Amino acid sequence: MTRWGILATGHIAARFAEDLRLVPDAELVAVGSRTPESAKLFAQKHDVPRAYGSWAELAADPDVDVVYVATPHSAHHAAALTCLSAGRAVLLEKPFTLDVATSKELIDTARAAGVFLMEAMWMRTNPVILRLVELIADGAIGTVTSVQADFGASGPFPPEHRMRARVLGGGALLDLGIYPISLAHLLLGVPQHIRSWAKIGPEGVDENTGVVFGYDSGAVATLSCGIIGATPLVASVTGTAGRIDLPAPFFRPDSLILHRAGAEPETVSVEVPGGGYQYEAIEVQRCLAEGLLESPLVPHATTLEVMTLLDTIRGQIGVDYA
Repeated sequence: MTRWGILATGHIAARFAEDLRLVPDAELVAVGSRTPESAKLFAQKHDVPRAYGSWAELAADPDVDVVYVATPHSAHHAAALTCLSAGRAVLLEKPFTLDVATSKELIDTARAAGVFLMEAMWMRTNPVILRLVELIADGAIGTVTSVQADFGASGPFPPEHRMRARVLGGGALLDLGIYPISLAHLLLGVPQHIRSWAKIGPEGVDENTGVVFGYDSGAVATLSCGIIGATPLVASVTGTAGRIDLPAPFFRPDSLILHRAGAEPETVSVEVPGGGYQYEAIEVQRCLAEGLLESPLVPHATTLEVMTLLDTIRGQIGVDYA
């Protein structure tokens, strides 16, 4: 049995707690928050035995094997560091931190302590995404030449919302853009050329952002994200011998459509119960059981490469979270 703790009590923490019920040999034993009141309310709602009014108390609980950190972006570094320093394995919500330097610090800390650490990029553990990778590796659409993906939300997000709070890492890029960027990275790797543009809102965060990745192979990725309009939330991967389409939402798909050149479209469907967060928990438990310090599905190198891309894009569009 793997004993879980959850650090934070917001919307994502609640969804993860519900999906954890779908994971074999998983038990949610504790929750931690900045205030005892918030922790107790969460514990009552989700039948959690112990509620702590501080991160340190949760991290110090010897009955907790792994902590899922679901705070706002700006608190990821401090929260994860608290847990790692106490010897707790960590599943850290994406984006890992606000920049690559602090992400590297967390990874170095985990490695030095011999503690498991993984970014909660749940898309990369989704069974349909794993099947997509297999099909491409098997040559189903030939060599990948193009990746297209979008993630735009309509909101509306008022000025006081965390999505517009610069000091919290608000804006479209880290919250939404990380998904199309991660998909392109998963299929094409690190681009040799990056071009990006954005509309910056009055709060200093990006409201609407477009990114183009260019690869020396000739492949391209055209990606977008925004918080001022709902986009289709779909993705398409084109190759020299076909195409694979991911329906909305592409980051949590339950099917894909394979278009082989000269053949009828094939639909591959997988039942995805709950919210789909259970797959990242299953991967964490598998890694812990095997004594791994990082996941081969979401390795540390990938986290750092994607964070480096996000840093580069932020530099081009002029967004600073300091």
